[in-house]
Amino acid sequence: MEDRILIGSVDQGTSSSRFLVFDSKTAEVVTYHQVEIKQFYPEQGWCDEDPLEILDSVKLCIEKAVDNLTELNINPKSIKAIGVTNQRETTVVWDKVTGKPLYNAIVWLDGRTTKTVSTLVQKTPTQTSTYWQSRCGLPITTYFSGSKLRWLLDNVPEVETAARQGRCMFGTVDSWLIWNLTGGLDNGVFATDVTNASRTMLMNIETLAWDDELIRFFEVEHVLLPEIRSSAEIYGKLADGPLKGLPISGVLGDQQAALVGQLCFSKGQAKNTYGTGCFLLYNTGSEIVQSNLGLLTTVAYKLGKDAPPVYALEGSVAIAGACIRWLRDNLGIISDSAESETLAATVDSTAGCYFVPAFTGLFCPHWQPDARGTICGLSTCTTKAHIVRAALEAVCYQTREILDAMNSDSGIPLASLQVDGGMTQNSLLMQMQADLVGIPVVRPSMPETTALGAAMAAGYCIGVWSLNPEDLSAITTDVFKPLISEEERDKRFKRWTDAVERSKHWDTLGEDTE
Repeated sequence: MEDRILIGSVDQGTSSSRFLVFDSKTAEVVTYHQVEIKQFYPEQGWCDEDPLEILDSVKLCIEKAVDNLTELNINPKSIKAIGVTNQRETTVVWDKVTGKPLYNAIVWLDGRTTKTVSTLVQKTPTQTSTYWQSRCGLPITTYFSGSKLRWLLDNVPEVETAARQGRCMFGTVDSWLIWNLTGGLDNGVFATDVTNASRTMLMNIETLAWDDELIRFFEVEHVLLPEIRSSAEIYGKLADGPLKGLPISGVLGDQQAALVGQLCFSKGQAKNTYGTGCFLLYNTGSEIVQSNLGLLTTVAYKLGKDAPPVYALEGSVAIAGACIRWLRDNLGIISDSAESETLAATVDSTAGCYFVPAFTGLFCPHWQPDARGTICGLSTCTTKAHIVRAALEAVCYQTREILDAMNSDSGIPLASLQVDGGMTQNSLLMQMQADLVGIPVVRPSMPETTALGAAMAAGYCIGVWSLNPEDLSAITTDVFKPLISEEERDKRFKRWTDAVERSKHWDTLGEDTE
């Protein structure tokens, strides 16, 4: 069998789990396996997933990818370590005694905590959502894990009882996976990395430790929290399966992993990931930059126990690819995601139709949990092609909103936009994005930058993957350049902002009418 130095990467996302195997010298994907994950919508605005399904899907992906290696005549023992990257903020609570989940995982885009958030905001001395932002980098919103954990304690008796009895373990998806993969009840490692911890509202962004004052504010003193570690160190070893004994040596939240995978190691570099949501991260180096325009301050990475942390500004959009999925699953006007490109291409404009996909509120830079999805400008001429094109344009407009805020906060406008994620396969979308932001959009030929980032951290930790810019292979790219005038761009963006205003303050009580 062929012998190479390979690194595995668990990529647990909102809609699927994957295990990819990378060549540490060329960064090429050798093989992978992917399994879709079910979402559950118990009530309007809610979104759950089954933690056991998430765990089983990851184990299955590992098994199948190892089988693929054998079929390729590659020795699975060539895999020397694995990295883990995951959907961030999604909240899991489980029982320390039984090891079983105490409730479904509450997904990051879930909007059930609107009332909880309102109560928490009123509890602050200034009664503002940004009161703790200088401490944790985040406003009090439905997005982050702290409000989800508070909701669980208030609304699920099993969780409250377990917490009171010292049995309630809390973590984001990385912690749940690592604990189980390293043994679970049999001495499983209970840990998270700084990038994931920075999305909970419970970590001090300067000390990189759980903050006692924030813990008291959310009243989660009795909940068991994972140990915060760096993004590149040995967490533990796989307890069973075909890769038993292999170290987990790299952990990053998915958006930070994409930043690493896009080689954005210098201050001022940025990337935009198009997946279920849309996430633009801008490397600010060792400086903690607080936004004045609704952006988030987050940890970009900390590549080693003794390495300094690197920070980022982030703009987060809740609904991007999820909107295309909604068109497919809820309206049935497309049969698969790829059809969104072909159908939208049959018309040369939206014919004045604007789609604001605020299904669970608006994230950056608005932070309006009471906004709801809106389609404006419908006429007798509107067809499903116009609506699909408007949905694609919505992704681009939301990115422009974030980019404008980021350029203002950083003081250094981006000259180009590096992109990645599943939606970037849509070339029409990428051209629209270039047109509507007015700068070139740069798409790598290797789209798996999220999984790659986790693999790079894991390989770097064990000394088989260099992060020296001189040693890194150049990534080939496609470049999409703007084709419309600035006047046309700004005119359309103004209409978009009008549509956004119409979507706000629809669900003012957190209780949609029947």
